[in-house]
Amino acid sequence: MKNSFKILAVAIAAALAAGSAHAETLRIATEGTYPPFNFVDASGQVQGFDIDVANALCAEMKVECKIETFSWDGMIPGLNAGKFDAIVASMSITEKRKEAENFTQPYYQAGAVIAAPRSVELETTPEGLAGKVIGVQRASSYGQLLKAKFPETKIREYDKNEEHNLDLAAGRIDGVMAQRLFMQQWLDSEEGADFEAKGKAFFDTEYLGPGAGIAIRKSDTELLARFDAALSTIMSNGVYDEINDRYFKFSLKPGQQQ
Repeated sequence: MKNSFKILAVAIAAALAAGSAHAETLRIATEGTYPPFNFVDASGQVQGFDIDVANALCAEMKVECKIETFSWDGMIPGLNAGKFDAIVASMSITEKRKEAENFTQPYYQAGAVIAAPRSVELETTPEGLAGKVIGVQRASSYGQLLKAKFPETKIREYDKNEEHNLDLAAGRIDGVMAQRLFMQQWLDSEEGADFEAKGKAFFDTEYLGPGAGIAIRKSDTELLARFDAALSTIMSNGVYDEINDRYFKFSLKPGQQQ
């Protein structure tokens, strides 16, 4: 009888442990206002590239994902206050942010492009851009990159990206350098139909940073390792590529961009 009770107790403990593991839920914060990466659809559901990546990682880690939207300014304080376990919101990895939280390896790098009229041959080399007037957003990393790599290029700064696109369309500048995804949306529009990205995209981490990562509390080193392992898996087994192709015409996978 004693042995029977002992066996029953062990079985119950094992069942509870299994149930507890199965019920593990990760609370993930996103913004919900940055399509196509994260946005709220007409039915009130949060969608986008970030969301699909988060769900794929949770599936790989065999945990449940609870994804909620939070204000951008409140994300890092909320993470450190324990309101959620991770941030998947296209958050760029910066040295300043790394002082407050840990980041996984980058899960995407958007890069930058130079756009110019289709009818004009423009080589994106120091010689090809010498004397050309290229528009950039004021105080942006794109201006720093141009100054360092294309010293004879004339740089014109604008308060907003839309403003340098208007000047490009009007023929007042020779080209613009901006974030690749932003420019691709404009090039696909009616206003940008006569323009194209010239040469290859730029991914200079010295100026553009390593990309976007998943933010984790400094104290959660085990969770950080689990996210990194899951990221490596979905990037190698085709899951990441499938998600990428739902949203973009080119790869955002760090180190394998086109």
